Amino acid sequence: MHRYRTHTCGALRESDIGKDVRLAGWCHRIRDHGGLLFIDLRDHYGLAQVVADPESPVFKLAETLRSEWVVRIDGKVRRRPAGTENPDLPTGAIEVFVTGIEVLGSAGELPMPVFGEQEYPEDIRLRYRFLDLRRDRLHGNIMKRGAIIDSIRHRMKAQGFFEFQTPILTASSPEGARDYLVPSRIHPGKFYALPQAPQQFKQLIMVSGFDRYFQIAPCFRDEDARADRSPGEFYQLDVEMSFVTQEDVFEAVEPVLRGVFEEFAGGKPVTPKFPLIAYADSMRQYGTDKPDLRNPIKMQDVTAHFRGSGFKIFANMIDGDSAVEVWAIPAPTGGNRAFCDRMNSWAQSEGQPGLGYIFWREGEEGGAGPVAKNVGPERTTAMREQLGLKVGDAAFFVAGKPKDFVKFAGPARNKVGAELGLVAKDRFDFCWIVDFPMFEWNEEDKKIDFSHNPFSMPNMDVEKFLKLDAGDQEKILSIKAIQYDIVCNGIELSSGAIRNHRPEVMKKAFAIAGYPEDMLEQKFGGMLHALSLGAPPHGGIAPGIDRIVMLLCGEENLREVVLFPMNQRAEDLLMGAPSEVTPKQLRELHIRLNLPEKT
Repeated sequence: MHRYRTHTCGALRESDIGKDVRLAGWCHRIRDHGGLLFIDLRDHYGLAQVVADPESPVFKLAETLRSEWVVRIDGKVRRRPAGTENPDLPTGAIEVFVTGIEVLGSAGELPMPVFGEQEYPEDIRLRYRFLDLRRDRLHGNIMKRGAIIDSIRHRMKAQGFFEFQTPILTASSPEGARDYLVPSRIHPGKFYALPQAPQQFKQLIMVSGFDRYFQIAPCFRDEDARADRSPGEFYQLDVEMSFVTQEDVFEAVEPVLRGVFEEFAGGKPVTPKFPLIAYADSMRQYGTDKPDLRNPIKMQDVTAHFRGSGFKIFANMIDGDSAVEVWAIPAPTGGNRAFCDRMNSWAQSEGQPGLGYIFWREGEEGGAGPVAKNVGPERTTAMREQLGLKVGDAAFFVAGKPKDFVKFAGPARNKVGAELGLVAKDRFDFCWIVDFPMFEWNEEDKKIDFSHNPFSMPNMDVEKFLKLDAGDQEKILSIKAIQYDIVCNGIELSSGAIRNHRPEVMKKAFAIAGYPEDMLEQKFGGMLHALSLGAPPHGGIAPGIDRIVMLLCGEENLREVVLFPMNQRAEDLLMGAPSEVTPKQLRELHIRLNLPEKT
């Protein structure tokens, strides 16, 4: 017989009744029923019920076992007594009567129990992550993560992609988030950087003549944590293709994502064909470039209905500044004063002066509420018809310069949809966001800057782009880039682009953004030189693995789908990172600490 086990804890069935078996695992739950001891023995594969009574030769030892002790159990498989079967458990028809026990590893008092799914403070869960990972839900999430990655790999290879590995130690980049720097011992005063993404390397792979690259790539960014963004490190499905248009990228990547979601969605509907939404339309209709399409509400511009109206607050704003607009947030079924007042109070709690509204009810001409009374029935009815609303519905209004109020309008749309139960939660709604602006005005530095990805191709004739006058700010800010995001249920899974593969175009783009050519040569000289020696048109994308798994596991925080995550302050509480190093290590790296004074 094997030293530790003849079967795993999840393997035994009715066909094993009468067999002498050996199991090994953790004591998941122990129940003492007055002389009859039940132990749920757990391993990676499942649970088996183990039974000991005073007739068992090891009953006294069995009584000493405690939760999460690791034991080896010898015994005979028997049928559970009638009425005690557990149909929810694969091993629920049988139990093992104990004839032998060996304690392989005892456990002290646990800082958190493994049985059940109670919530515990983050610091305890992360400090004792190895205990947290024993819990069913988290254990299942990590196994599903592995299965999802396997499926992605299979689907990518079926599409003709080949997996490559790119360097981890590389050069620092001036774009994007802060780099994690690694000092060089043999090159004093110089530093490697951990890659924020394999961006330049995957482009160089295309320049090298390979055609379809992918990688489950580790990426490192020194940025603050969020629920949908891990601090420090994360993984992405990194993809690049040669001789492709934007549409070619969509046709290659969309079936992979759709297929993975259909495979692991548990029967929830998945968008059959991902719609394309222009960035400007997404901002106007949804108040964000990451729209949750499960919410059917679309905002509309109703400025014309308020211009010269009796609602002087909005009318005066419109007259005073041509950039002012009024947007309406339709609220189907929200046509009652109680809901409208509740939304108004919510807006005030968000730091807004309020949220104007009109609601329509039976037997009332025009609409109800202070806004309706000042605007008048004719304009109110015209607004209702434009918005496609009816009696029993409402509309809320935001006014000002869209660039200023859009950060409130988007969450207000989400709030209305959630409060009225309009969001179809049990589905996965995808879309592509396209036509991003290539440049934007940086108000802080008073200069034109890149809006999204500095390595993207402008979506205009190359010769016309090269002839642009750097002083023609209006024309420059109107340029679109061949960039795209893929969004699912309001979460951005990825950004991508058709790359700027022509050195003269890249130099022009960086010059417009205020980067002198010598800086471009210093930071991206290798890339520029490679592009000057025969580069194909190419493009790619990089969906986030952690976010994909989070969605498919039904979680709201990446911590629940990552093996050993950091806390919100980018600390690994389990391993004690970041940690201090010895003076000898610092001397070898030619580094002297200059720490801030403690206050």
